[in-house]
Amino acid sequence: MSEVLVSAAELSEMSKTSPIVIIDTRNPDAYAAGHIPGAVNMHEIFTYLATSTPEGIAEMKAKFSNAFGAAGLSGKETAVIYEQSMNTGFGQSCRGYYILSVLGYPHVKVLHGGFDAWTAAGLPVSTEAASPTPATFPSDASGASILIDAQTMLAALDTPDVAIVDVRDVDEWIADSSSPYGKEFCPRKGRIPGARWLEWYRMMKPTSEGQRFKSKDEILAECATVGVTPDTSVYLYCFKGARASNTFLALKNAGVKDVRMYFGSWNEWSRDPALPIDSGAPFKAAA
Repeated sequence: MSEVLVSAAELSEMSKTSPIVIIDTRNPDAYAAGHIPGAVNMHEIFTYLATSTPEGIAEMKAKFSNAFGAAGLSGKETAVIYEQSMNTGFGQSCRGYYILSVLGYPHVKVLHGGFDAWTAAGLPVSTEAASPTPATFPSDASGASILIDAQTMLAALDTPDVAIVDVRDVDEWIADSSSPYGKEFCPRKGRIPGARWLEWYRMMKPTSEGQRFKSKDEILAECATVGVTPDTSVYLYCFKGARASNTFLALKNAGVKDVRMYFGSWNEWSRDPALPIDSGAPFKAAA
């Protein structure tokens, strides 16, 4: 998984030898209390709620092209994104990786283990807010194919060759809660019909240095429990595309060739009464 994930030690070396822009996805208070020196705070990577209408996708692309440009990304720099740790921020650093991939940005990495890994390694911490030099963010639509909309997900319900994979927490999967923001945050609880449940936590395991992604073989073994192989077309969703971004990164790096995400996810799907849901208890996982 070395293509995307970098260790704290590797990031420390990269900062001395190549142009990078480090992006902190945590909330402003956590950033102010201490961050990687030079890191730019972009908590909206996590908080932004996307919709998959043409207008919504265009708005998201414009918003983040501007934000990443303001952070100093011109296409020459490597963006390195981090959160507190891999399992406590609902996948927010991976959400940054996914958004940059949709925008076609050529060089993106995620700090494996997050800020906790950086501090555990005894590396320097700053409380000084960054002052990035704005850049013109490159326009490139090459990553658009990994983003699917509600209609594409709806069509997949009748496509046996596509595995719809729900990575939400158990209370959402069993239709007890509508979101991590509260049980009644969305108007409907349930699942996209035919979805297979692969809880996002299963992509990671505890180590002496905190939560880390499992190995390629371990992730493929988890995938096999829901009938997903490296050749399966996978459509992921969660609540708003953060936890699914964590799973997206894991599956891509494990060698699953065709992984896409419904970025609007349950926050959008549940609000459209025309879209079908399963709301009963899932006594048997889809195979």
